[in-house]
Formats: sequence, structure tokens, C-alpha cells
Amino acid sequence: MSKTLRGGRLGTKRDDVAEFTSSIKDDARLAAAVIDINKAHIIMLMEQKIIQPQDAAKLLQALSAELDLKMDASSEDVHMAVEEAVLRHVGAEVGGNLHIAKSRNDQVTTAIRMELRTKLIDLMLSVMQMQASLAETAEKHVETVILEYSHLQPAQPVTFAHYLLSRFDALDRDLQRLQGAYDRVNRCPMGSGALATTSFPINRERVAELLGFDGLVENSIDAVGSRDFILETLAALTLTAVNLSQLAEDLIVWSSPDFGVVELPDDFTSTSSMMPQKKNPEVPEVIRARASHVLGDFVAAAAAMKGMPSTYNLDFQEVTPKLWEGVESVHSSLKILAELIPELKVHSDVSEKGLKSFVAATEMANMLVKKYHVPFRTAHKIVGALVKTLIESNQTFKDATPALLAKVAKDTVGLTLMVKDEDIDAAVDLKKIVESYNVTGGPAPTKVSRALVARKKSLAEAKSNINKLKQALEEAKKKLDSTTKSISKADSEQNGRFKNNKR
Repeated sequence: MSKTLRGGRLGTKRDDVAEFTSSIKDDARLAAAVIDINKAHIIMLMEQKIIQPQDAAKLLQALSAELDLKMDASSEDVHMAVEEAVLRHVGAEVGGNLHIAKSRNDQVTTAIRMELRTKLIDLMLSVMQMQASLAETAEKHVETVILEYSHLQPAQPVTFAHYLLSRFDALDRDLQRLQGAYDRVNRCPMGSGALATTSFPINRERVAELLGFDGLVENSIDAVGSRDFILETLAALTLTAVNLSQLAEDLIVWSSPDFGVVELPDDFTSTSSMMPQKKNPEVPEVIRARASHVLGDFVAAAAAMKGMPSTYNLDFQEVTPKLWEGVESVHSSLKILAELIPELKVHSDVSEKGLKSFVAATEMANMLVKKYHVPFRTAHKIVGALVKTLIESNQTFKDATPALLAKVAKDTVGLTLMVKDEDIDAAVDLKKIVESYNVTGGPAPTKVSRALVARKKSLAEAKSNINKLKQALEEAKKKLDSTTKSISKADSEQNGRFKNNKR
């Protein structure tokens, strides 16, 4: 237990209770942020003339040293571990002022936001790497025809590039959500104290500036008592995980020999310990499972938040680990998928499969509408009856003739219809069908090529914007370190002059 906080209102604390309530195991990732928060806070206290420059310098020197942090339950949390390390370094007379005008309540939420900023930037860069992987692979498959499915039934022909761009666009929305979350995460709660700020004349804006925040979480109760930024991030991660899970599920299903759309690279699969023919989609299966973990993290965090009253409660420290678990699950899934996608082998010879599955039926009906002025619903019924007739006789569209189509039309809807052979042939040609889908957002190679150019341009712009966020944090860190060094150096020089004058 923390001795610093004992001996006043409270006596000793049981070791098992200290172990049970301590967050120290999950706090290690916050240590660097907590030290920087203390540096910024001390600089501000000195500038506001709340503490003396020489005391500020000693505290900053201690915070810049290799602190011996006691990262175990005896310190309760990382905040007390840092404070107690500083006390051991400079003594109680100076070190006892480290915590003037701040609380662990405003400090912990600030540290989480600082750590989360860097994680969000890494996540967004990983999303964009995944998008780049999809775009680069799509460029190789602009004319690769595959069958797409609805209800897991063969539906219509598209290109593999068109499919990959659908995944690209879903990730683009994920990226926008993460960017929105970052904007709200990058607000500083410091200066809110335990919940009501402080009577010391602090400058909250200065601390926010030194720590690289874009502004404040202004209301002090809201600042220490809100974790909606965690829920928002987990919600965005959940949607990303759902999108990745759908992609993983497609790869699992499509890599089955029964579908035969793609083949996974050997080094992303496993085999059976008993059945030597097996090629199991190991990586997509793990991604699919981990997506459920992210959803669980969001639900657990939301349920914990729902049950709390306002301001600070220790339940918060049970919520934060769910955030880091969700971040790691999505980040690792993005990274491994970005490596897998370019290695996919696509089975592009789908003509025979297309005939057997009658995926040209829609275009056959469209042909009757466009060339023979048959109402679409009537054409739909005629082609449906034609498909049924061909299936019953174990035939495909390859066996469809004008005479057979005329008989089906007459028997089904009482329509006299004579269709040309070449119109039937064109209507069941999968390559021509795909080329005919030449509308915005369609799979025609011309449209997909244009979409690729636009996506790559937007990706470059997004990457530039994210790199600017990263650069802003790096510049703030440099400013904090240089200010810390300047104050520490000025004190050392002043002490040196004082000693020389005494001689």
C-alpha cells in the first residue's frame, strides 16, 4: 500500500485489499505519460509563481532522471509510484509539492488520453496500410471475374478488384470514425483536480499546450468523470472489427474447395494432424474470433459505465484495460491481413461454374427488357421458369436456345417471343456482363480503374493528415523536454555561481 497516502485520515491497509484494488499491473503503459504530465504541471506551477523556480528545477531534474518506480501493489498505482520515486530523489520538503493543485483523478484520465492518442495514430496508419494493400492487390485484378454471392448462393459476376474496393470503402468509414474519436480524445482534463478544480491560480491552457492537446475538457466534473471517449473508441473499434470479421469470413468460405474463389497462402494456414489433405484458414479464423473479443470489450465497458454515478469512481480502472485489449486486437488483425491480402491466389476461370449456377439470369432478363421490350417482372418470370427447366433436365444456359426460350415464355406467361441466338450468347457471357455494369460504383473495369485512382488519391491525403497529427505530438514533446531542460539547466548554473561567490 502507498505509505504516502496513509497516516492521515486512514491507517494501514490490508495487503490482500491493496492487491485486489491496485491497478499497477495495467499502469505500466501510462508511466511515460504520467511523468510528462508532472513535468508540464511543475512548469506551469513555476510560471504561475505557485512554487519557487529552484524547487521546480529540482522536481524537473528528478522527473528527468531514471526513476526507480515501485511498480507493485505497494504503490497502489503508477501515479503514486512516480510521486514516491520523486520523494526518494529530492526529499519531502521539495517533493511534497509535486502534487499541488492536481489529483490522481484528473491525472489518470489525462494519461489515458495521451497514451490513446498515440495508439489511435498507429491504428489509423494500420488501417491505411490495409487499404493500400487492398488497392495494390485490386490493381492486379481489375479484369479478374469472380462470382459474388448473396445468402451464400451464387448471385452475379463481378471482378475481384470490385470486391476488394468494397472492403477499402468500409475501412474508409472506419478511418473517419477513428479520426473523429481522436479529435475528442485530444482534449486535456488536467487542472480539474479531484472534481472541482483548485483555489491555486493555475493555468490549465498552458498544461494542455505543453502536453500537445488541442484544447480542454472544460467542466471539471465532466473532465474527471467521463470516459465516453473510451466508449467511443471501443465503438469505432467494434465496427472496424466487424468489417474485418466479414472479410475474414469471406476468405474462410471462399477458400473452401466447394467455393473455390481464392486460395490462401501456405504460410497463413495450417493442416490437420490426422487428415493430410487439409488446408485450414487459421489466420482468418482467429481474426473472426478476436472480433468477438472487441465487441465484448465494448459491452463490458459500457455496462460498467452505465452503473456509475457522476465524477470519479474506481470502477474506471476496470474499464481501461478493455480499451487496450480492443486496440491490440484490431491493430494486430489489421497488420496480419495487410500481409495476407497480396498473397491471395484468385481462381479466375469461372465460366463453367457461372453456367452451372445460372448467375447470368439477371442479365438474361435485362436483355429481354432492353431488346424485346418485355416488362421486367414478366421477363423475371420467364427466365426463372427457363432456369427451372434447364435444372430439371441437367442442363445450363449453354443449352438454352431461342426455341426453348419461346416455349417457356408461351407456357409461363402466354407470350410469343422469338429471341436471336447471339442475344442469348451475349447475355450469358460473364465478361461481357461485368463490362456492361458500367455505372458509378459498378464492377466494370473502366469504373473500377477510375475508382482506384480516386481511392489512392484520398488515401495519400488521409495519410498526410494523420502524419501531421503525429508530428504535432512529437513537436509538443520536444517543447516540453526543452522547457524542462532549460529550467533545470538555469538552476544548475545559478547554484554554480552561488557556490563560486561563496568561495
